[in-house]
Order: sequence, then structure tokens, then C-alpha cells
Amino acid sequence: FYTSRCFSTFLMEGMAMLEEGYAPALIDNVGRMTGMPRGPLEMHDDVALDLSYKIAKQTAIDLGDAYVPAEGADIVAKMVEGGRYGRKNGKGFYDYDSKPKTLWAGLSELAPVKIDDSTPEMVEELKTRLLYRQAVEVARCWAEGVIDDPREADLGAILGWGFAPWSGGPITLIDQTGLKTFVDTADRLAATYGDRFKVPELLRAMAAKGETFYGRFAPEKKAA
Repeated sequence: FYTSRCFSTFLMEGMAMLEEGYAPALIDNVGRMTGMPRGPLEMHDDVALDLSYKIAKQTAIDLGDAYVPAEGADIVAKMVEGGRYGRKNGKGFYDYDSKPKTLWAGLSELAPVKIDDSTPEMVEELKTRLLYRQAVEVARCWAEGVIDDPREADLGAILGWGFAPWSGGPITLIDQTGLKTFVDTADRLAATYGDRFKVPELLRAMAAKGETFYGRFAPEKKAA
């Protein structure tokens, strides 16, 4: 549950960027620049768009009026309804009938491109969004008791969904960034892009005390 839940946020943030009008190639190039093995659109193709579509439909049934569609749900639905399921049938965000794969030309009709030129500042912002979206979800998992060992959380993230190995894992990323700096940045992202970047109160309380996850929750600390 931990890996599936957190991994999906990488895909969804890529979809949010697509909805905002960022060029698909820019989104995936920046995704790889974070250290992830693939960009979010590429990885969505690998997972299968029809799987995302089926999960969304079932979730809507289960939650009823409380259901909130994920970013880009309409785009995915239209692609699936048009027979584009991802890499498995050779048609998704990319066309796979040639080597190398090429972006599907029809995607621009579903998600018109408004931003196709990048700046260093833009690239850094997109990278931050992709990494923080995942790390904030990891922190939420911690606050909810889904995970409770920083080593397992980091290892599970790197091996389970390919979270940027250079970082040491999302918990190490938060610790090394500094919880106060991380929370301040997440607050800015939440104010700009929405509550998906809102950190749990546990993280805010730890930041106020100058704590770290490995300093407070490492197994040897708990044993002591």
C-alpha cells in the first residue's frame, strides 16, 4: 500500500503539469532530471492507462459524493476510450511502433501546449514539485502509521518505485533538506498549486522542534 500510494503521486503531478499546458517532452525530461528512472508520462504508459482508468472508476463508486477526480483523469479517460492503453498495446502518451518511441501527436488536442520553452528556474520548480509531491505523501503515510521505520521507508521508495536514488530516499531527502526548509517549501507549493502539497501536522511539529526522522525514529533510538 505504501509504494503504490506514493508512486501514484509522481504520475499525478505529471498529469497536473500536462493540464497546466506544459509540453509533454518537457515534463518527462524534467522527470528524468529528478533522478527518477522515467518521466511521469512514460511511467504512466508503463503502468497502463487503462489500469488508472479502472481504478478511478472503482474509486468513484466506492467514495460516492466524496470522490475527487485525480489530476488529468479526463485526459486519461479519453485516451483509454480511444484505445490508447499505454506501452502494453503500443499506444499511450507515446507511440511504440517505431524505435525510438515518439510522443503521440494527438495528445496536443487533449492537452494543448502553452509552455514549451524552459528556463533554469522553471526546471527547478518542476523538479521540486515532482519530488516534494512524493515526499509529502510519504510523510502523510508516516503520520497515519502506514510506515514507522525510516530505513524501510527509504529502501522501499528506492527499490519499490525508483524514487531518486541519489537522495537516499524520501525520508533522507526531508531530513537532509531540513524539516523547516522542507515545510516552508511545501507550504509555498500548497499555496501556489493546491492542498496536495500540504504537510501533516507531525512534520510541522517536528520542524518546530528541530527534529529529524532518523534522529527521532531510527530503530536504535526507539529501542533506547
